[in-house]
Formats: sequence, structure tokens, C-alpha cells
Amino acid sequence: MCGIVGYIGLRPAVPVLLEGLKKLEYRGYDSSGIAVLEEDGIRIAKSTGKLAVLEDKLGKRTFKSNIGIGHTRWATHGRPSDLNAHPHLDCHGDFAVVHNGIIENYLELREWLSSQGHLFRSETDTEVLAHLVEHYYEGDLEEAVRQTLAKVTGSYATVILSSKHPGILVAARKDSPMIVGIGENEYFIASDIPAVLKYTRNTYIMEDGEMVTVSDKGIKFCDFYGKTLEKIIFEVTWDPIAAEKGGYEHFMLKEIFEQPKALRDTLAGRLNDDKVVLQEVDLSPSEVAAFNKVAIVGCGTAYHAGLIGQGLIEHWAKIPVEVDIASEFRYRAPLIDDKSLVVVISQSGETADTLAALRESKKKGARVIAITNVVGSSVSREAHDVIYTWAGPEIAVASTKAYTTQIEGMILLALYLTQAKGTMSQEWINEIIAELRKIPDKAEEILEQAYAIEQLSQCFFGVDSAFFLGRGLDWAVAQEGSLKLKEISYIHAEAYAAGELKHGTLALITEKTPVVAIATQRDLYEKTLSNVIEVKARDAKVIGFTFEGNHDFGKSVDELFYLPDTANELAPILTVIPLQLLAYYVSVARGNDVDKPRNLAKSVTVE
Repeated sequence: MCGIVGYIGLRPAVPVLLEGLKKLEYRGYDSSGIAVLEEDGIRIAKSTGKLAVLEDKLGKRTFKSNIGIGHTRWATHGRPSDLNAHPHLDCHGDFAVVHNGIIENYLELREWLSSQGHLFRSETDTEVLAHLVEHYYEGDLEEAVRQTLAKVTGSYATVILSSKHPGILVAARKDSPMIVGIGENEYFIASDIPAVLKYTRNTYIMEDGEMVTVSDKGIKFCDFYGKTLEKIIFEVTWDPIAAEKGGYEHFMLKEIFEQPKALRDTLAGRLNDDKVVLQEVDLSPSEVAAFNKVAIVGCGTAYHAGLIGQGLIEHWAKIPVEVDIASEFRYRAPLIDDKSLVVVISQSGETADTLAALRESKKKGARVIAITNVVGSSVSREAHDVIYTWAGPEIAVASTKAYTTQIEGMILLALYLTQAKGTMSQEWINEIIAELRKIPDKAEEILEQAYAIEQLSQCFFGVDSAFFLGRGLDWAVAQEGSLKLKEISYIHAEAYAAGELKHGTLALITEKTPVVAIATQRDLYEKTLSNVIEVKARDAKVIGFTFEGNHDFGKSVDELFYLPDTANELAPILTVIPLQLLAYYVSVARGNDVDKPRNLAKSVTVE
């Protein structure tokens, strides 16, 4: 979710680059920088913090250049710092690179390039691109970029500026967005349309596997093998605010639809054919075997992700797990010590209660693993090990893609612990990994049926209360679905373990109470069906979510949404997506501010 801007034309480049980066601020960033080509070579300015800091640096310097590249960074490899900010240079300062995405094999490439004499200045994965271009350059910049891309695995949108080719920018994309804007005697490259709307509405939308070269002589598209491509101009008709949202009505909806990419990015480089690889976690099998308990700590949505983790770790790795709301953790004098593993979950990495729980755990001698979305955050700095979720920034207050990637992080950790302990067969691990690889595609299948969820949202028109039911992992998902509905629609909603209905909850069920029933745990199908029948006997309207083929359940509910089939343990990632959409459409119908619900903040940084 970083921002890229490139420019070549007749205007001074620096103001254009800064203006473009400002229009991409909504994507979130922790540092920024630009590179322009002056008469004496490439000149770079970059800094952590807001763009205003970069502008202050630039205000003291004079630039004449009409070609350059700019970047706002959301850290993935290497904490936020001036040194890690983009653009990055090769050894001799001849090539400058900006990049969005993740280079999965950067450690291997960095080691190889170092053996060839290249000197690295940053901790980032991006810097390997600059050194690879330098390594392969023999007079043809396009060819050097092609050879570079042939060496890397991962996702990228990248732009290269070179002092050896003063009038050229070369860009390429794979699994990260990139557009090219066309003005009069000028060209713009950007990661998103808002960056160019001040100057032009005529754009080319780049596809995966495409490269583009822009120069004062024109524009040329080709594939990664050099074959020339013909492209059709796309005229942007959205207003600038709609463009920031990618054409979606709200940021929350945009972020729901970004989940397949976020899920792919979070898995990137972490799955081999037969095992999970977590380079950020340094635990030996003997250390894992020594843990006699796991404590998982989080707030709100992160707590719900922890509930999923509890079920997976206990079932797979056979280690007892406790899950705590972070604000309660310290005050119950938790029994943890040097034989305990504590997992703290925080999207921002700055949640005050979660951070306090982390510090208390370390005082007691526990090993702490953080699952967070923000590199360089307090939680990531203070934990012993970190599993980053590559969800990118969330603008909407209600968490969506951060939650599903947190579940994915818990799945990866649970598999990592299981491998170390040898508690499940290799054949089983292979099957789960194969299914995990399919999850992003299955998330896309669900999103293609968003219209069906919009229809289901009509069940909630004019109601004051709703209930969510599930058993096992479905109960954990029900709690997140309930939270989503009440935080953005303001309908009172509660989640119950379905087996608890007869212990009081049935008294609240009437014909005016919609009930969401989730059934994805095959060993609990019959139990959940029995609970649904109890609810139906009280005249409630039941909206069911289950896997394709569960026909008995489908016959027992009023409305039904079938999910793509997957393993029981992976179902929570898929199940929550239609629940997010359901909450969204109900909120829109009620006229609420979806992205900024009343009384709520994105990160709770005070106790």
C-alpha cells in the first residue's frame, strides 16, 4: 500500500512529485522520498514522518530537473528510518529505484550480490533491485530491468531512474497496481489514479507482467520478454475523492475487497511445499517443546483472531492456550513464566493495553511473539519475535483485512509450532498448506457474490437487535461478525455459543430478531443444526452461512449463503468476509458514516 509517483515532462519535477505523493497520503505511510536527475547526477531527499518533513528538507535546495520518482513507504522489511526510506541507489549512484510489494527471495539475492562486491546501505528488500539493475546493466536499461525481474520472486510495482539514460523512466508491475498518465508532452507514473488527476484523466492501466518505458520520445509497453504491447487509454471519470477509494463508495468496502491481495502478501515467502517458513521467528524444536502453555492477548478484533489461534494451537500443536482481553490480562495476575509463550496481536502495534501486556510478560520471563501490521511499531520493537501481516494500512475504523491476515498469522504460527513438535503427520501438514494456498482465490469467489450479501442485508432493516450463533471456531467468527454489525450499524448484536441458547438466550428470540447461524465445522454440523431448529421454533428469521453441500442445514434456515469448501480450520478466514459485507450494507442502508463510526478511533493508544 505504499505510494509511487514518477514524472517526465516540461514542468519542474519536484512540485509534481510532491503533489502526487500528497494525493496518495490516504494509503498510509511512515516515510517518504524523491529522486531527481540533475546535471551532476541523481539527487535524493528522503525522511521518516509526514511529507511536511520532506518538504522542509527540499525547501532548502534548488532543483532544475524535469524527471524524477517519488515514494511514500509503508515499512515491510526494515523499520521506518531515513536510511530505509525509498528511493534506493546502487553502489555508484547511477540507478534509483522505488518499489511497492515484497521481494520474497531478497535475502538470497542480497547474499549473492554481496558476494559479487555490492555494498548495501539499508535493511530493505527493495535495495536488491537497484543492485541487480547495476549488475546486469550493459548499456540497455530495459534489458537490465528485464534480467532483474527474471531473478526476483514476489510482488512489485517498481520505477527505475538512471543517470545513464537522462530522459527515460522504466517501470514494471506484478501483483501491485501501477498506472501511467498521459499529458501534453509529459507522462506520469503512479501506483494509484489520484496522484495524476490534477494533470490528466487519460491513463493506461498496467497489467501483471507488463513493463513501460516513458521518455521525451514517447511511451512503449512490452511484456517481460520484450514483446511490444498495444494498450487502450482509460479515461478517468471519477471525482478525486472517489478515485482515492478506487471507485468504491467507502474505504471499508475497498479494504474488504483488498483482502485477497492482503492474504496472498501475508503468505508470500512463508510456505514451502512441505513446511511453513517464518524467518522472523527464531525458536528451536527444543525451545518449542519446553513451552507448557501459550497465552494470546489482544483487544477487540485482535482478541477474536486470538480465539481462532487458541483452537488451532491446542488442536494441532497440543499446547494448552489461554486467550485474554489485553485490558484484563495484567489485573488477573496471569500465571506465566519462562516456560510460557505469549502471543500479542495488534494491528497498529501501539495498542496501549496490548503493549502493557507484552511488557508484563517479558518481566515474568515469557517468550513474546507479536503479530502486527506495522513494522517498527512499539510492539514489533519490544517483542522477541514478530510475524508481520502484510495487509497494508487500513483507513476505515472497522477492521477487515487486518483481521483476516491476523487469522492467517495465527495459522502460520500454529503450523510452525506443530512442525517443531511433530504432533501432526507430514501428510496432514502438506494437505493444510495446499489448502492454505487456495484461500486468497476462495476469498475472491466470495467477493464476486457481494450482491447476494447486499440482498441478505434487507433482513436487518428496521430491527433493534440481532444474534450470531456458532460452535467451535464458528463461535469465534460469530463474535467478530457481531462486533462488525454493532460498531458500524449501531444495531445491538450479541454472539453466543449455539449450545448455550437453552441457558437463557432463547428468552430473547422473537419473530423480530434476525439470527445469523454459522456452520463450517463438519464435526459440529448436527449440533448446530439442532440449535438452529430451536431458534426457528421461536419464529426467528435465520440467515445461514455454511459450506457448499451442507443441504440439511440449508433446508432449515430462511436465507442461505454457501461458502467455497475448505478445511475446517481455515474456514474462519472465509466465513468472516460475508459477515463484514453484511455489516457494511446494513450500515449504508441506515445512513451511517461507515468509515468513521461514532465514538470510535482506529487505534486505542491510551489505557
